[in-house]
Amino acid sequence: MSAAPPRVLTVAGSDSGGGAGIQADLKTMLALGVHGMSVLTAVTAQNSVGVQGAWPLPVEAVRAQYRSVVDDIGVQAVKTGMLASAELVRTVADLLAGTGAPVVVDPVGVSKHGDALLAESALDSLRTRLLPVATVATPNLDEVAQLTGLRVESEEQLRPAAEAVLEFGPRWVLIKGGHLAGDAVDLLTDGAEEHWLRAPRHDNRHTHGTGCTLASALAARLALGDAVPEAARAAKTYVTGAIEAGFPLGAGIGPVDHAWRLRNATD
Repeated sequence: MSAAPPRVLTVAGSDSGGGAGIQADLKTMLALGVHGMSVLTAVTAQNSVGVQGAWPLPVEAVRAQYRSVVDDIGVQAVKTGMLASAELVRTVADLLAGTGAPVVVDPVGVSKHGDALLAESALDSLRTRLLPVATVATPNLDEVAQLTGLRVESEEQLRPAAEAVLEFGPRWVLIKGGHLAGDAVDLLTDGAEEHWLRAPRHDNRHTHGTGCTLASALAARLALGDAVPEAARAAKTYVTGAIEAGFPLGAGIGPVDHAWRLRNATD
């Protein structure tokens, strides 16, 4: 009988198209050698061209899922994604505060196609309740603007953006600069030390699920025992390979390939 691998819990919404959300999180966790578990916060009708509908779950259902997993199985890391409403944000923040495991907060605000996945009324709760319990927050540039009002248009502006997000209380922040021109550069900082994570930009439009995938990879590496900078570098390497291997599905933007390492190993 094998020993159980490290356990990672994702608290996020479902993507019926399989490229992002809970589905992307669990694929990433499997690829990186941890046992993925899930707390479903919302159901979306979603495909390669957009989000056609979203239905948050009742707070009681989210709380019951979380307690069921954590109290029996336990966790070595938690990742949060789509939380949809202020009530769900507050509920999840309270649950996380009592868990004692590293927390990666992906402050999901909009989908790849520009569809809103977080109520405007939830932003304050995200700033004041969820970010303070985060080990690492991983906003992209649109989410930085949502949270802080700062518009980042150059690599030089990543530092003040990170400082602004850190004021909300996460221990570390990873500002994802993938929307900037040039190489894909991210800034990881805790306010004292900085780590600039660079990767070549791949000419591939099929990038659905990149944010979920990066945050889940980071949580997986934390569960495996990495310090935050090492976990972030490993997550960056994994998501860069997944982006390079992204493939077309449907009529719009296809997903990154979570199994790219497996496919490469069998070629």
